[in-house]
Amino acid sequence: MPKAVVCRELGPPESLRLETFASAPLAPRAVRVAVHAAGINFPDILMAAGEYQLKPPLPFTPGVEAAGEVSEVAAGVAGIAVGDKVILKLRHGAYTDEAVATPSQLTPLPSTFDYAEGATFLAAHGTAYHALIDRGQIQGGEVLLVHGAGGGVGGAAPTWYSIPSAARFSRTACAASPGARASWSSVLPAALDWPAPISC
Repeated sequence: MPKAVVCRELGPPESLRLETFASAPLAPRAVRVAVHAAGINFPDILMAAGEYQLKPPLPFTPGVEAAGEVSEVAAGVAGIAVGDKVILKLRHGAYTDEAVATPSQLTPLPSTFDYAEGATFLAAHGTAYHALIDRGQIQGGEVLLVHGAGGGVGGAAPTWYSIPSAARFSRTACAASPGARASWSSVLPAALDWPAPISC
């Protein structure tokens, strides 16, 4: 029997439980995915604690993103086949051995990604892209300073320097771990002429 992480009472992650469940028959135009990896994101923790804007009724399975292989396709679904490797984007329900989704919730897993990369891509990179490009409208020549680059969104933010609209801005990341710490002044443009080194 498949298993899922279930939230039966709101609280810290320690209150979540691993439970078995019976697979339900697929509704028309639905897809079943065998989950190989699921991302852990801040909204998942907030949702389990009852502190997120989306408050699913109890019990529920947390998890907004996962990656896996299509194991079943219901009638009425076109363009998706059993065996397809996909990324799932869900409101909740990714912490499970198998997830049921609609075709619009699936994205093909890039051939260069493994399941873990696919399961941790959409939330962090989508949020970073929205913050920097859609909202921040970062331009060439601007400097990006990322505080807390050890997390998903902070770690994803500097990767957007390679897209055309932001191809020429400098990037700076200050990671939390001592081994990864870098002096901000060593990676910021010299033209800023810092009077003394700035450390994390």
